Amino acid sequence: MIFFVIFLDAFWSGIAALGFAILFNVPRRVLYACVLCGALGHAMREVAIQVGLPLPTATLVGSSVVGFMAIFLARYHKMPSSIFAITGAIPMVPGVFAFRTMIYILQIPEADNSDILLIAARNGVMTGLVLAAIAIGIAAPRLIFLRPKPVV
Repeated sequence: MIFFVIFLDAFWSGIAALGFAILFNVPRRVLYACVLCGALGHAMREVAIQVGLPLPTATLVGSSVVGFMAIFLARYHKMPSSIFAITGAIPMVPGVFAFRTMIYILQIPEADNSDILLIAARNGVMTGLVLAAIAIGIAAPRLIFLRPKPVV
């Protein structure tokens, strides 16, 4: 049952990556690679969550997979790696946490207790941590493989 859930999650994440790839005018011949990056990255994040990792750490794992795949696919297709990295990472953006943060921030003036502020802060911190994990996961493989060689 859990494999079906992960497969379904990967499928819809691939569809989301495809939508953004089309939106960003990615060439048709590499659309499948964008779908693959989005699906595999999000599936790895889901597997890491099922193993017991917290969401920011699981997102770091998934975005690292996207970063490594982007470099490999960029070399294979002779295209910039950002085409695959950006479209593959978009399904991992924490939209729900950002939405909840804004909703609770808007409720602060009308609140009678400080629980609203605490919930807004918790959601805001989670949003920031997940976004930082996406950025680090995509940038780390580029720093490892695409760093400039020293001139001797």
